[in-house]
Amino acid sequence: MEQSKHRRVILFPLPCPASHINPMLQLANILHTKGFSITIIHTNFNAHKFNPSAHPHFTFISIPDGLSESEAASNNILHLFSLLNVKCVEPFLECLASLLSADANSKEPIACIISDAIFDFTQPVAESLKLPRVVLKTEGATCVAVYSAFPLLLEKGYPPIQDSRLEELVKELPPLKVKDLPVVKGYDADKNFEFVVYVSSKTQASDGLIFNTFEDLEETSLAKIRHEYLPNTPIFPIGPFHKYSLSPSSNSLLSQDQSCISWLNTQAPKAVVYVSFGTVAKMEESQFLEIAWGLCNSNQPFLWVVRPDLVHGSNCLEQLPSGFVETFEREGTHCEMGATKRSVGLFGSWSLLDPQWLEFYI
Repeated sequence: MEQSKHRRVILFPLPCPASHINPMLQLANILHTKGFSITIIHTNFNAHKFNPSAHPHFTFISIPDGLSESEAASNNILHLFSLLNVKCVEPFLECLASLLSADANSKEPIACIISDAIFDFTQPVAESLKLPRVVLKTEGATCVAVYSAFPLLLEKGYPPIQDSRLEELVKELPPLKVKDLPVVKGYDADKNFEFVVYVSSKTQASDGLIFNTFEDLEETSLAKIRHEYLPNTPIFPIGPFHKYSLSPSSNSLLSQDQSCISWLNTQAPKAVVYVSFGTVAKMEESQFLEIAWGLCNSNQPFLWVVRPDLVHGSNCLEQLPSGFVETFEREGTHCEMGATKRSVGLFGSWSLLDPQWLEFYI
């Protein structure tokens, strides 16, 4: 990547989950090291959690999202994304127009917009302002290849997914089986497919795709995207982003809780079981208790990141047996409250996954 000549890039991350915010911020850091000036537009959805002071080299601009308190607290993630794509149009357009107006005499002209792929409304907005729009795909290239095949899968009648077909091979996408097709647990399969097809169509109209991956990891899928699905769209697999990070605090807009570090430093290498379900996924009380007792019976030190809203309809810590947390902390095990980020297993560690979202099934 060549050094820029003092040009500005406008980035627009999805406000949740952290697995969408953090890669965008990591990308911003990469671009900044190449000489670009960075402006990050974000909605006020979770602005109270942002810590822009940790990133003094970026300019942050907050715009209203028009969500009511009940809409912002919705557990229906697809509905939330749909609302944001409707209610953010005018504020985002006005913000960009204002930046362009000020850009007329600027020494740092705007080079392009980089938006999260789920913010599909940014494509017509960028076109109306004659600005290039580049899309950041936070999921892997293999997942995007599957998304791009969704119109064909709809035509072939795969959705709605039937239990009787789960082990059936998807002939159009070998070696995937029907059970591997991405869905969101608890949501209508038809709506899942329709949402993905619509977002993919807006991605195809963009001026480029940035992937948080690299050629050696997903060579086959990247080639399929380039030659079959997006032959006219430039593809930039420049990951993994976190390898370029200057420090952990540069990876997130959220304040970092590092209270567990001193405890981790006392543990043997590769001895700690790390458990996290991210910033959005939820589970039933029975699942939560099963995991708790599984960790208990493993006799292994573990670091478990527990959000208060992890369990549907209750504070999950209230569901633990009396004295559970205190017992483990006395025995040298750490249970931490906070948010986490998605990672790729590049550090010689094993991962066990419980798929919750679209791409995790692949």
